[in-house]
Amino acid sequence: MRSHKLLFSLVMVLMVIFGAVVVSAQEGGGAGLTIGFSQVGSESAWRTSFTQAVQAEAEARGINLLFSDGQQRQENQIAALRSFIAQGVDAIILAPVVETGWDEVLQEAADNQIPVVIVDRNVTADESLYITRVSSDFVHEGRLAAAWLVQATAGQCDIVELQGTVGSSAALDRQQGFNEVIALFPNMQIVQSQSGDFTRTNGKEVMESFLNAVDPSTICAVWSHNDDMLIGAIEAMKEAGIDPGQDILTISVDAIPDIFQAMVDGDANATVELSPNMGGPAFDAIVSYLAGEELPRWIPVAGGIYFPDTAAEELAARSGS
Repeated sequence: MRSHKLLFSLVMVLMVIFGAVVVSAQEGGGAGLTIGFSQVGSESAWRTSFTQAVQAEAEARGINLLFSDGQQRQENQIAALRSFIAQGVDAIILAPVVETGWDEVLQEAADNQIPVVIVDRNVTADESLYITRVSSDFVHEGRLAAAWLVQATAGQCDIVELQGTVGSSAALDRQQGFNEVIALFPNMQIVQSQSGDFTRTNGKEVMESFLNAVDPSTICAVWSHNDDMLIGAIEAMKEAGIDPGQDILTISVDAIPDIFQAMVDGDANATVELSPNMGGPAFDAIVSYLAGEELPRWIPVAGGIYFPDTAAEELAARSGS
């Protein structure tokens, strides 16, 4: 019981610390600018919402947004950046599929005096090659998910993990944060872990392999790096005669409408929000940079954690119904 209370306090402290460093979006601007936006792809409902939010923000500000869907391939994104550079855009926004391999093309943008903002996932390139990063704190998301699971299971749980895209900062950092917390509890362990590449189809296939690899009755919870993979896993559990949310607890990240529907249906237990509203802060950063202002190296975007008791309300709000 004491560890339960301590973990609740830890969650509160983490949320306060994270909230304290969030940078507020500045007043909107950027009319007349041409900005290239290289997106990872459309592998999940959250990613689609993110794209739509950036496009809507650009339209509202009078920004000419050149959009490129990378289709989950880094070579496509690099080609898109080179196209933006050749067109002489005013700035570039990059949501990178993986962390490594960006130095050369970012140097080309710098050589052409085109500022680049990294959004969502991170890169390992020299920080001088981009002006700032706008993102959630993925490590914090993992810690928050783990802290909830510790409380829900009194610190005793065999966990299967659905990882995101291999090499992506979202997958690496969420895994790091989650593992940091469960390492404090000897009876919390991950017994199976595999990448589902952030997609529902792969989430279902990986969950099916988990259920075949270990006795399902020994699985306490599914920890998924995003909601879409978990929704696929829920389907796999149902087909195997397992009651998700009851027989096996679930925790994931994104807070898309479909996960709130799963909560309403009793199939999911908790989700950590990854806000798709990064376009505004990214555009603000570009406008400030072009005006000669100094920027922080990181502009965090905050999100909370949601449970079934507010799922119906959140579903109505997020689906526009």
